[in-house]
Amino acid sequence: MSEEAKDTRRMVEAIEERDSVKFLKAADALHYADLAEIFEGLKDEEREFFADHIDKEKFADVITDLPDTLVEETMERLDAEEQREILDQVSDDDRVDILQDVSDDARERLLELVEPDDIEVTKSLLKYGEHTAGGRMTTHFGKIHAEMTIKEALRSLREDSDETESFSRVYVVDAKERLCGYVRFRDLAFNTWETKISAVQREVTRTVLASADQEEAAQMVSKYDLFVLPVVDEQNRILGIITHDDVVEILEEESTEDMEKMAGFSGEISEETYLNTPTMTHFKRRFPWLFGLAILAIASGIVMIKFEHVLESLFILSLFLPMVVAAGGNTGGQASTMVIRAMALGELDEGTLWRVAWKELRLGLMLGSLLGVGMAIITIFVVPMFYHDMPVEIGFTKFAIAVAISLAVQITSSTLVGSLLPIGARAAKIDPAVVAAPAITTIVDVSGMVIYFFVAKAILGL
Repeated sequence: MSEEAKDTRRMVEAIEERDSVKFLKAADALHYADLAEIFEGLKDEEREFFADHIDKEKFADVITDLPDTLVEETMERLDAEEQREILDQVSDDDRVDILQDVSDDARERLLELVEPDDIEVTKSLLKYGEHTAGGRMTTHFGKIHAEMTIKEALRSLREDSDETESFSRVYVVDAKERLCGYVRFRDLAFNTWETKISAVQREVTRTVLASADQEEAAQMVSKYDLFVLPVVDEQNRILGIITHDDVVEILEEESTEDMEKMAGFSGEISEETYLNTPTMTHFKRRFPWLFGLAILAIASGIVMIKFEHVLESLFILSLFLPMVVAAGGNTGGQASTMVIRAMALGELDEGTLWRVAWKELRLGLMLGSLLGVGMAIITIFVVPMFYHDMPVEIGFTKFAIAVAISLAVQITSSTLVGSLLPIGARAAKIDPAVVAAPAITTIVDVSGMVIYFFVAKAILGL
């Protein structure tokens, strides 16, 4: 057992035994992220003990790492003075995250407890949406003026060194606070004190607007391998920075959201762990999509009724129907997954629609043709071994051709639909992940049946 696991076990035992001395010792040995995970799994009375005995400075870090559904409940366990201390201890971006996670009434009460020195920046950050770059940024960054000397710059940075999030990039602004460059700390360390900042500053090549989506900011940091990303307003005035730890959280949230939507979940994603999320919450998020898709699937039954006479004329058609339908769902799902991934990584833009369509059309034809030929061979040489009632006027060769063409058309069309639906959804301002997996599967199930029966009817003369 690792030391971390042992410390976690000691912490849980201390809470169960209500041993405050043992609790504080275990808390000192654990990272706040581990403490947050422990806190999330506790019962109400155990959380009460945890909140009463933990050091408030460390508890402030714990609260910032809790799922949003637990933040308000946890803050309400504290009295006003303790709430004030928590809000004072956390960074400005974490303070805003806490305020965004609570109800409107609780937000008003907590805002009254924010220290006067912090209230202005807190309110300014609250103007930005929770999922925007401005809502994610921190205002604690290194900033100096272009006309300063290095000596003056170091003196200025020293005054705010305790609160500054990162010195890997120190941003340079002009007299109107507009971003005009950056310097590395080594530039300040290895030049003479009389050197002007304007003489050593470097060009800032990437910035993001505060109103931009947080995913856009995360993609920029990942794509261009940035240490930090400056967040600016429309006048190019620097407002804050987004750091690597922010990006990790953003990408985790966005990937979780996409995965859940692709699986047919509705509603907001839950930051709580699977086991700690209430069963009713799981039910509410899964049921709407399942019900809607179930209604849509009735169309399959309508198709069956419409082509009932075709199936009755040659019942062996039922052997290959599930295969043709499933093949379409599988290839459509593959195509949509690849396109959604490319969109998430910023590889596709509005002008790539026809390139995607042409690429997936060719791919669908290749896959469909090869699988069609393979299935035709199986139909001609394997099916006769257990089925002996094929009408003479049809024959296994003709039947195999019908199956092969149906499969090729189904796979080609499903691949094309699966690739274009996410792009169409984005154009319609719908999350592309919403139309993936379950929705595409249901759609191509219906289209596959229509294709199969129409081809069989046309080629076999049923």
